[in-house]
Amino acid sequence: MNSPKKPNAVSEAWNGLRKPVFIPASVIIFVMIAFTIVFAGTAEGAFESLNKAITDGVGWWYILAATGFVVFAVYCGVSRVGNIRLGRDDEKPEFGVLSWFAMLFSAGMGIGLVFYGVAEPLSHYVVPPEAGGIAGSTDAAANQAMELTLFHWGLHAWAIYVVVGLGLAYMTYRKGRPLSIRWLLEPLLGRERIEGVIGHAIDVVAIVGTLFGVATSLGFGVQQISAGLDYLGWVETDNWLVVGLIVVVTGLATFSVVSGVTKGLKWLSNINMGLAASLALFVLLLGPTLFLMKSWVQNLGGYVQALPELMLRTSPFADDGWAGAWTIFYWGWWMSWAPFVGMFIARISRGRTIREFVFGVLLAPTIIGSLWFTIFGDAGILRQRNDGDLLVDGAVDTNTTLFQLLGGLPLGIVTSVLAIFVIVFFFVTSSDSGSLVIDILSTGGDLETPKVTRVYWSVLEGIVAAVLLLIGGAGSLTALQTMSIATAVPFSVVLVLACVSMLKAFRYDVATTPRYVRVTQTNTASENGNGSGNGAAAKKPRGGGISSTFSGLGPSTAGLTTPTGGTVVLAVHEVPTEALEVHPETGAVEYSGDDGLVDPLRGEVFDTQEFAESQEGQTQSNS
Repeated sequence: MNSPKKPNAVSEAWNGLRKPVFIPASVIIFVMIAFTIVFAGTAEGAFESLNKAITDGVGWWYILAATGFVVFAVYCGVSRVGNIRLGRDDEKPEFGVLSWFAMLFSAGMGIGLVFYGVAEPLSHYVVPPEAGGIAGSTDAAANQAMELTLFHWGLHAWAIYVVVGLGLAYMTYRKGRPLSIRWLLEPLLGRERIEGVIGHAIDVVAIVGTLFGVATSLGFGVQQISAGLDYLGWVETDNWLVVGLIVVVTGLATFSVVSGVTKGLKWLSNINMGLAASLALFVLLLGPTLFLMKSWVQNLGGYVQALPELMLRTSPFADDGWAGAWTIFYWGWWMSWAPFVGMFIARISRGRTIREFVFGVLLAPTIIGSLWFTIFGDAGILRQRNDGDLLVDGAVDTNTTLFQLLGGLPLGIVTSVLAIFVIVFFFVTSSDSGSLVIDILSTGGDLETPKVTRVYWSVLEGIVAAVLLLIGGAGSLTALQTMSIATAVPFSVVLVLACVSMLKAFRYDVATTPRYVRVTQTNTASENGNGSGNGAAAKKPRGGGISSTFSGLGPSTAGLTTPTGGTVVLAVHEVPTEALEVHPETGAVEYSGDDGLVDPLRGEVFDTQEFAESQEGQTQSNS
């Protein structure tokens, strides 16, 4: 009798996929690739037209939404919501602070920091926005250039990531839901809709946006690697070199992604942060050190001062296209990256409080990013002011400005090679993380995804990046930017709804979760020999009339019978005044109960390990 055949890896992976998500997402991606290839002859003009249409149509929405996300994040950090732990109440963080920061920062903005480190501040210095009313290549333009750069890479960027990361960490590790974008809207839409067509559509939008957002970064990385090799005189940039670089680096990313987050990605992130820090330290110490340190302090102050004016600037009277090429592109890029980075930082942030999460994610990368852009950006601006040799044909060449700057310092070839290695490692960690997150989405939130599907997504990211670079031709940068902005349009709506949904869930959690206080017994006057022990005065404790009895709380606390100086821990719920009724004659206070509170998650139960290990699962099992 023949024994049944064991399923192979491909069939097991196929069985584990969520077909209503995987199939539509794959079809949309391949259709967009095919469309780009079919219309290759007119691709450059088509991308420019599409870019202008999108930025003119939704630019104001991106700017308003991004600022709203900052308000949402700060509110969650400073309010009582910040006390909520992203996990069980007694849970500790899974990763240490340094490893946590290295992973979120490296995966969050790696390639972009290297690609735009010199180029963006220098671009704003030479060609400032018309809406700012400042002439180019002036002292005022230099200061404004750094303010604009930090605006694009600071609080707004990371607040977008906070929305997704916070929502996922809360819903998964505290409420026991699968690690998937759709569950962010459960408090608003309910479980039935989330598990149906609406939920599938949300995850499809997240996958498509993430893949094109990561592909944009990979395209930037390949452009800069090839430009660096060309600048060093080692190769000549052509299509074969672009394809070769994508194949090699995608291969490295694929090898890394099959090893999992706690092995390959953590290892790569820590190494890459060390390499990037070494490069920045080299430029700081061998460049104009004192000038750069002064500039860093001023740049932070200028950013804080300019933020209120910049965060809602839509430039309706300007026609230079600056906002679309920079601010709106960045907000769209960050939103397209939000499912990827948000899910990733949620995955590594279990056990932290919301306050730790919000201010760690908002402030630490913003401060380090400001230092990075000061070192490379201000060094580039100073070099251009003094020597005037960083422009190519009167314009900033985004691909080569970093290598031009390094070439003017000692050991220029060595540092240029180091920069290429940093780009490659950032490339690998971005593709690695993006593939893992997309795979989690396509399997419905399964953290242990099949290696076959991880490889599928990693290779597909490389294919998309290659197509956009090769078909886009001279306008490849515009092609990359356009796809990021376009795929982020539907997801921006999901993000706004997620904020409303999370606030609804947080409100119930704050109202029903007790605060724990430690009560220490005090000595009474009679115990200290200060009274006869008779009458009210003798019973009055030293605390100024505070009773030391807790009658009615049960035998463990009634009368506070612990020895002098002992403690009792009590769970305290804050009661709103509208829930109290005071008897007009006796003055007795009666609590009307939690009639006004409705659980937006409706006490749903999931038969999963994630639910059993969450605070919600623990509460359900103990009730």
